[in-house]
Amino acid sequence: SATKFIDGQGRCMGGVVAGRSEQMKEVVGFLRTAGPTLSPFNAWIFLKGLETLNLRMRAHCANAQALAQWLEQQDGIEKVHYAGLKSHPQHELAQRQQKGFGAVVSFEVKGGKDGAWRFIDATRLISITANLGDSKTTITHPSTTSHGRLAPQEREAAGIRDSLIRVAVGLEDVTDLQADLARGLAAL
Repeated sequence: SATKFIDGQGRCMGGVVAGRSEQMKEVVGFLRTAGPTLSPFNAWIFLKGLETLNLRMRAHCANAQALAQWLEQQDGIEKVHYAGLKSHPQHELAQRQQKGFGAVVSFEVKGGKDGAWRFIDATRLISITANLGDSKTTITHPSTTSHGRLAPQEREAAGIRDSLIRVAVGLEDVTDLQADLARGLAAL
């Protein structure tokens, strides 16, 4: 999805198809027939976004790392899921394979679904939405949004517990994000 980090501000919808030459011939034929092409304006926005993608991703990852480390030290947090943390089971693998650990931090709060909702409702700076990959930080409750249609057993098997919160970390000052999440912690 180019709508996420390539655009960087959630202004345009678009995507990228990538693959080997022999695979792409079939896809290109379909695309020519079906016509799902970007508008020139959206294409221009994505090209402009690519100019600062590296710089923005470094900032997203640095903010996510700082936020994950901070969350791991807070009362009210049962577990933080972020490959940049040494406590993550795949930290060493991620370190070998990646330059950064991404901009999405998930964590489990005490109090189950009610605790998660109180936490999310108490935030003020962070937008409550299932969107991610934006310059603005967003927060969501996966078990009632992105994974809400799954049966409880399927969510549990996927590690999507009712206490899980997902934060797609943006480019704001990390101390502002910490202060907003501290409001959530105070609501637990």
